[in-house]
Amino acid sequence: MDRNNPAKAVKAAVETAAEKVTDVLTPDVPGAPGSAPPTVDEPTTPHDPLPPKKEQGTPETRTPTGAETGVPPTAKGQQGAYLTTSQGARLRDTDHSLKAGPRGPILLQDHHFREKITHFDHERIPERVVHARGTGAHGVFTGYGTAETLTRAGFLKKGRETQVFVRFSTVLGSRGSADTVRDTRGFATKFYTDEGTFDLVANNMPVFFIQDAIKFPDIIHAGKPHPDREIPQAQSAHDTFWDFVSLHTEAQHHTMWNMSDRGIPRSYRTMEGFGVHTFRLVNDAGETVLVKFHWKPKLGVHSLVWEEAQLINGVDPDFHRRDLYDAIEAGAYPEWELGIQVFPDTPEETFAGIDLLDPTKIVPEELAPVQPIGRLVLNRTPTNFFAETEQVAFHVGHLPPGIDVTNDPLLQGRLFSYVDTQLTRLGGPNFSQIPVNRPHAPVNDMLRDGFHQHAVHAGVAPYRPNSLDGGNPFPAGDRENAFVDVPVTVAEAPKVRAAPASFDDHYSQVRLFWLSMSPVEREHIIRAYTFELGKCYRQEIRERQLRCLANIDPVLCAQVAAGLGLPAPEPTVPLADVQPSPALSQLGREWPADGRMVGIVVDPDGDLEDVAQVRMAVFSAGMVPLLIGPHGGAVRGTPVQRSFATARSVEFDAILLAGAPAPAPDALPARDAKAGAAGSETVDPRVLLLVEEAWRHAKAIGAWGAGAEVLRQAGVAGTPGVVSGDSGGDVLADVQSLMAAHRVWQRFPASVG
Repeated sequence: MDRNNPAKAVKAAVETAAEKVTDVLTPDVPGAPGSAPPTVDEPTTPHDPLPPKKEQGTPETRTPTGAETGVPPTAKGQQGAYLTTSQGARLRDTDHSLKAGPRGPILLQDHHFREKITHFDHERIPERVVHARGTGAHGVFTGYGTAETLTRAGFLKKGRETQVFVRFSTVLGSRGSADTVRDTRGFATKFYTDEGTFDLVANNMPVFFIQDAIKFPDIIHAGKPHPDREIPQAQSAHDTFWDFVSLHTEAQHHTMWNMSDRGIPRSYRTMEGFGVHTFRLVNDAGETVLVKFHWKPKLGVHSLVWEEAQLINGVDPDFHRRDLYDAIEAGAYPEWELGIQVFPDTPEETFAGIDLLDPTKIVPEELAPVQPIGRLVLNRTPTNFFAETEQVAFHVGHLPPGIDVTNDPLLQGRLFSYVDTQLTRLGGPNFSQIPVNRPHAPVNDMLRDGFHQHAVHAGVAPYRPNSLDGGNPFPAGDRENAFVDVPVTVAEAPKVRAAPASFDDHYSQVRLFWLSMSPVEREHIIRAYTFELGKCYRQEIRERQLRCLANIDPVLCAQVAAGLGLPAPEPTVPLADVQPSPALSQLGREWPADGRMVGIVVDPDGDLEDVAQVRMAVFSAGMVPLLIGPHGGAVRGTPVQRSFATARSVEFDAILLAGAPAPAPDALPARDAKAGAAGSETVDPRVLLLVEEAWRHAKAIGAWGAGAEVLRQAGVAGTPGVVSGDSGGDVLADVQSLMAAHRVWQRFPASVG
């Protein structure tokens, strides 16, 4: 595809499409539940388990001590054609308990019943206290070699490929919460390097709510549902959260990021990641630098609009999870570049007056550009969600030679907390032996026994020094690339519970973020603060948070105060004089449309041959088309993936109208509430609702032929981002050009500068 001229590429794809598409099911639309189609009747012929789907992968088949086994990944899955007990004894029946007669009580000797029920009773492990709602994928990281002078870490060498597992997550919600809530997201990457595992435990925001790990229980207790009612779930729009952040003002910077569009990402594929903390790199010569890690998505940083997020939470609570898996299945592999900001390792550990150990501060990219050091591609989905995504265990202390920590007080506390958490969640100290956690480097750790010990250790002397095992294992030195604890000088000082004075500035960087936003993004921030504070019961908390906003920006404070019906207070500290950072804004650039979802409304009385050509052109452009018809199945032999009853605008990035379908037989308000939308006798009201919602959410809309009548009846014809034409190919080309900016914000001029 011609990235420099996407419109030209799409037109070319249309022109070269076959005059008649005979099989509109190829290529496949992602989302098939299994690797083979099911039969209508129950299968009765025994056969071995079906293979995984083509996009699925599993952790490599390593021993508990890191050695390759040489067996295929499917060897870890179920084996054989017949149902068995966990010990391999074949079973003739799993539908009936062993009873004393058909109507009698169940017998204690029914070992199959007891095994099956006991295992079921223990299927769930404690969910994570934070980041419980997550999803993951396998992939590969390739080093660029650009960091070789800064660190001895081998996985960053040029061309070196390293297998990875990435887990994305929300922070506040339970495992059963929705994906598109306003929240911080986790972006944790496990690098299986040949020098030991490296866990880069990142977030989609570069700052944290707190400066010291001892406050972590406080912010999480404040953000979680109220302990008396266990509501609200997976959100911060409640009294305890705003009570805490308005009093503990170091949280204001992260709160501003959360109230921005960053709090509701469009997709995990369009989400930045940040290591938050400052780390130390050491090279072969022992030289050190300080760095911050950044993940930059290939598709750009894009977000949902607030109404869209609310609709998705009801229509498809698994929206982000489904989007990630469908993209991988469709071959639109999510991709990021790993980059670093580099700073001199000075005793002060500051840069441009910014304390690098303060996790509530950023260093603007204009002051320290992000230098790309490698590329991440996610290309396989989990074969088993529990075994991989739920049992993966990250830890900021999992570091390879060449990367070390700093004295960031939040990072220091996390070094303890992560191991402590895994002991409870995963049942003991051997969590590193779970397949998804197994290192890809040789392990000889002298750790023994404990719950769930999978290794069968030989030898009699798990201690050092020893002679009975021939002295094994031996210490490694520099020649053997041993891990280096950088010998940083610790200043002589009294033991105190305190923070440095440089941690006291809680407002200047929040103001920097606000001033760096475009007018559109500022409107969204104002709306978020107004909504969240409006959900608080106590007016005192609203007034207190307005005082914080007054110290950030008078326009922001006045607009939010007006929405709450309260007076805007005066600032209590001088407003900081800061230079905006354009890199913080999500808008103003163009990005590839790979993996975007395009909804195509078809009319049973329209030109379906033209629809087939447009559909293939959408595939050729790297996007996924979904045909929307008046009913499921097929329309005049053309298979559709959504019906007017099942489709909702929020699952599409753009809408194409190939006709003006009349109301379908089920367009009855008593059967489908969407059919109660304002409509006409000539167009199905659900199609009009689809167009109206997409328009409100600033999405591109296109129509050709009779489809232009839908634009007219919806009242959106001729507005920004709404195009019409004589052919589907021309309209698609124009729509794709609009999609490069993600949204058509010109449709809604901002009221703030």
